[in-house]
Amino acid sequence: MEVVQSHRKSSSNNVIVSILPLYRSAPPLEVRLEDFEFFAIDRLRVLKGISDGLCRGKKPEEMEKLVLDLWKANMRHPQAVEEVNKDIISHFVLRLVYCRTEELRKWFLSMETTLFRHRFRWESSEAQRALMSEFKLPYKAVSNAEFESLKDKLGQVARSMGQTLAAADAIFYKVPFEEVPDLVAGRRVFIHKGHAYVAINQVVSLVVTQFRSYLSKALILTNRKWTSTIREQEKDRLTPIVEALCTSYLGPDYSQQQEFGEISIKDIDQVAKTSFPLCMRHLLEKVKEDHHLKHGGRMQLGLFLKGVGLKLDDALAFWKAEFAPKVSAERFDKEYAYNIRHNYGREGKRTDYTPYSCQKIISVTPGIGDHHGCPYRHFSEENLRAALVRMGVSSRAVEDVMDKVHNRHYQLACTLTFEAVHGSSCDAGINHPNQYFIDSQRVLQSKNGSVA
Repeated sequence: MEVVQSHRKSSSNNVIVSILPLYRSAPPLEVRLEDFEFFAIDRLRVLKGISDGLCRGKKPEEMEKLVLDLWKANMRHPQAVEEVNKDIISHFVLRLVYCRTEELRKWFLSMETTLFRHRFRWESSEAQRALMSEFKLPYKAVSNAEFESLKDKLGQVARSMGQTLAAADAIFYKVPFEEVPDLVAGRRVFIHKGHAYVAINQVVSLVVTQFRSYLSKALILTNRKWTSTIREQEKDRLTPIVEALCTSYLGPDYSQQQEFGEISIKDIDQVAKTSFPLCMRHLLEKVKEDHHLKHGGRMQLGLFLKGVGLKLDDALAFWKAEFAPKVSAERFDKEYAYNIRHNYGREGKRTDYTPYSCQKIISVTPGIGDHHGCPYRHFSEENLRAALVRMGVSSRAVEDVMDKVHNRHYQLACTLTFEAVHGSSCDAGINHPNQYFIDSQRVLQSKNGSVA
């Protein structure tokens, strides 16, 4: 694969300076289909990690470390010279993935802008100036005379941020205040007669504003191309990958329980009380109450139980016993047993089906009489509050959970529920119901010396 060059010459001394890509145009490369998907998934891990960090209210210095760790963990390449290719290709693939709706565009724009902001800060001051030049920003440094006349005011702003004027550097740019809204909102810049005086160590705000504006327009144009031509032209090759990527589960495979072994029918009620996430507790309650679940609910709960260690014979016995008041043994064997065996890879194509991830559960739309899906998304506020109280969530924690729900951070709401129920932090966040179960069992094991 040809290597895309990400080096530009510094105008001052003709030295080659490495700086991050601007993603102005897609690279003229032939990309293998597997790289198309794998590169995008690795970048998506970075963006979703950033999203989780922001949703959890991490401090700026915590976000700086988080983004760096995410980038190192996911965007490296065995061949160092191809890291640039991976960076650029993954960006453009995800641009295609996230251009398709306003909600997707908004999320991608926010996460990519945050990533760009941090990566810009990692660059040397010379590389930063070269990047400003690339954007053709029409700003000139404040003259010595103007700097001296405003020195005291600029010094006050620097000191308010715990800096000295020398530490903030004596180079300032005079720009319209509306071009640095984040600095204005944070009271981190001196404003005089409609202009903001931006220190050299704050120019990231100028560059990020330009980057965000460019990317926002590019996403609209990409959407037009996708809708008019690409989607139909690539319907048998790229389109299925593109349409699936935004809801892809990026974590471990929970198709088989390994860490805590098997569970039997007699264990289910007890472990449900201690270690099932709300979505699975609700389904279990409903099957015991109604002695039936529609197909979506059977799939969601059945694959989850398979993942936590319920073996096929026990699964057949469990569903048969729960359905018995309404479904005869003969009818059960005829209408339901096949699907259960199919989920365990014993029928049809012999596929070993994987339990549903949070992304998949959140994305479904339950119909009338259905009980599957994500309670944080699909329950009414009254029902959700009542369910959280039954789980033992304190009133204060319930308000924190509801705040995340109102902002549509459903997985974070589940994470806060886990933390409230277990009295233990879950920094990685909840991304899968079976992860919830395993993390719960670990917490209980560490507290009690044995699995609950």
